[in-house]
Amino acid sequence: MKKVAFICVHNSCRSQMAEALGKKLAGDVFESYSAGTEQRPCINPDAVRLMKQVHGIDMEVTQYSKLLSALPPVDVVVTMGCNVQCPMLPCSHREDWGLEDPSGKEDAAFLETIRNIEEKVLELRQRLR
Repeated sequence: MKKVAFICVHNSCRSQMAEALGKKLAGDVFESYSAGTEQRPCINPDAVRLMKQVHGIDMEVTQYSKLLSALPPVDVVVTMGCNVQCPMLPCSHREDWGLEDPSGKEDAAFLETIRNIEEKVLELRQRLR
């Protein structure tokens, strides 16, 4: 089974949502991981709240902020749209989803990001089948 790493700088919002949705929607096709170049003490509380509300996933129970060094070797690296130089990891395929960070914005921005990630995870699932 392929291993997919979802990467952003802080590993506290978009990459965490992608990891959670990857596990839920594509766990039969690939293993999902997330990490960042920096850690935060907790996952973004708005992301946690809305992922629980929309998808029934409690990211506080299943996930935590991780550094790139905590990842196993991966096949696919998906950067979320870092707006800075995204970190490099060895892989056989790399893509950038170009998602704006909803942190500090209203729920509508988070819900749009969740929908975009869900769509992209399902597309990735199809391609990796």
